[in-house]
Amino acid sequence: MRIEATENGPYLVETGGKYRVNGEERTGKKVALCRCGHSGQKPFCDGSHKTVGFKAPAVSIELS
Repeated sequence: MRIEATENGPYLVETGGKYRVNGEERTGKKVALCRCGHSGQKPFCDGSHKTVGFKAPAVSIELS
């Protein structure tokens, strides 16, 4: 599993293709999670970081 905090943007989480949200199975290779705290679709990113001027460095975390 890999988690990437994008520069001035959301956390991108590699899912392996399938993941669950509140028990509901979904598909997708990555999920963008809010890092700025302003998303109207928490915990997911809706792009609000762009309008509020969120600034944060990029970092990548690998989990084995």
